[in-house]
Amino acid sequence: MKLLLTSFLHPYIPEFVSGKIAYIDDATRSFADQPWVEVERRQLREMGLELINLPMATTDPKDAARILDEVDGVYVAGGETYDLLWALRSTGNFEVLKEKVEAGLPYIGTSAGSVLAAPDIDYVRLLDNADIAPELTDYTGLHLTEYAVVPHVGDNPPFTLDKFAEIVRTYGADYKLVLLRDGEVLRIEDGRTELI
Repeated sequence: MKLLLTSFLHPYIPEFVSGKIAYIDDATRSFADQPWVEVERRQLREMGLELINLPMATTDPKDAARILDEVDGVYVAGGETYDLLWALRSTGNFEVLKEKVEAGLPYIGTSAGSVLAAPDIDYVRLLDNADIAPELTDYTGLHLTEYAVVPHVGDNPPFTLDKFAEIVRTYGADYKLVLLRDGEVLRIEDGRTELI
């Protein structure tokens, strides 16, 4: 598998994938009016990538599979992780995405998209709002890696060092946590894992 997990964008992305990417934005639904949503799209285009919008909450699994077969990679945007997981599970697209990435489709996750790659997402409860998806009862992630990325580590509101320390205290014994500052990326490819 080829995974690139980050907090928000990263200059390494064009070295990881080029061409057309499916852009999954379901985690951003609560943040549609926030400037960073458009900044992310614009910067990906400036990196030379062609974005194919793929909202999993409203896409039939057969169509999602076809689109994922036609692109060079998939980019799962940040936002609310629980909303993202609910969008995938409630439509049947969870299995579609997992199957395509496990078959070799390069996966770029940013923030919620990085968390989704873990075996389970519930360790992010202190950063994201589980109440946004009250029907969601299974917090199993895509399990593309054994690592559980904790994005945005630093002391920048609303994410404070106290919250990250609490995540480590609460979940550190049960999860292989990887704390990423903005500007860092975890690359997993061909059995190798590196922090860039």
